[in-house]
Amino acid sequence: MIDLSIIIPCFNESASLPLLINTCKESICDKYNIEYVFVNNGSSDDSLLILNNLSFQNDKCLSKVVNVSINIGYGNGIIQGIKQSSGNIIAWTHADMQTHPKDVIEAFLLNYNSLSDNTTIVKGNRINRNIFDTAFTFGMTLFTSFILKIHLSDINAQPKIFNRKFFNDLRNIPKDFSIDLFLLYQAKMNGLKIITYPVLFNKRYGGESKGGGTLFGKYKLIKRTIKYILHLRKTI
Repeated sequence: MIDLSIIIPCFNESASLPLLINTCKESICDKYNIEYVFVNNGSSDDSLLILNNLSFQNDKCLSKVVNVSINIGYGNGIIQGIKQSSGNIIAWTHADMQTHPKDVIEAFLLNYNSLSDNTTIVKGNRINRNIFDTAFTFGMTLFTSFILKIHLSDINAQPKIFNRKFFNDLRNIPKDFSIDLFLLYQAKMNGLKIITYPVLFNKRYGGESKGGGTLFGKYKLIKRTIKYILHLRKTI
């Protein structure tokens, strides 16, 4: 029986994967059974080859590789990983090592009871960020909270941890980066408490940012996020 499934979507992350997988091997828990689900989300580099060669399994921790041949979005990679997972509790996080895989397990252990009861969602809260990124996140928090009339902070911070029952009841899940906002919004609408867990935010280990790591990336993220926020506003 799997207690926690950790979904890690990977898109052209070959530079980070050896370190990521070795770190996951070390980030195990003696009390609960953990499953890492690495999703090759349509990579054009050798990410799939590396994942297949470095997958692992032991008594308390195992891994599986899910291959999505065409990348149609970050959210789709997560959805496909969840479909192939077995855990009662589900989490997702990034593959770029900006947040540590052990953060998922530590946050899971601290909030196991409420996660099992399906009364909470746990999310990361990034610390050690530069002033510009902190100000950017603060501005998006104000805008999102004002438009949707609910408080949602550091929306794209990882990890996200929640009960499978909550996820199974969701419909029309976005297949792009809006999946983080969607999950938190639905949690609020369903009366779940959102618990934040501080995570040290590091520099990307390798590869290129897929989200808001550059000015142009932030522009695209703002444009995409505002569009989706306005979409959600119409459903209220």
